[in-house]
Amino acid sequence: SSGINAEYGETLENGGVLNDLRGRIRAEIFRALEDPSLERPKLPSENLLINELIREYLTFNNYHHTLSVLMQESRQPHQPLDRDFLCSELHMKTPSQPDVPLLYGMVSHFTDQHNRNTHHGGSAEESTEEEEGEVKTLQPSITIVHKA
Repeated sequence: SSGINAEYGETLENGGVLNDLRGRIRAEIFRALEDPSLERPKLPSENLLINELIREYLTFNNYHHTLSVLMQESRQPHQPLDRDFLCSELHMKTPSQPDVPLLYGMVSHFTDQHNRNTHHGGSAEESTEEEEGEVKTLQPSITIVHKA
């Protein structure tokens, strides 16, 4: 009997079910502890964009319980922002690989820019016109073109 229970527990753990349940429980605890008499300020547009980038990253990496807590605490709209709108607000062209989070491209862009500037003897803050509009290859397997 206890062997069967352990086997079921292991199956649920390996399938991610237990992590999902833990995340939901955490979100419900936060909801229960939240003081309903406190009025929260409206979500600023910068936070909306940042939270959306984080949501996309968490979803891609299957961090579902972390995502459930973020959504509860941040009051991010349930419906994700349109990716083209997000790219437009961030002054980026929409990447050709829609499944890879934009954060990967942003990190890769700044890392590549720093490495290029350091390699050429310039500072990380310097920028040249040659860099604008340049195509970047990003990890994992994403290409993005930044608008000039």
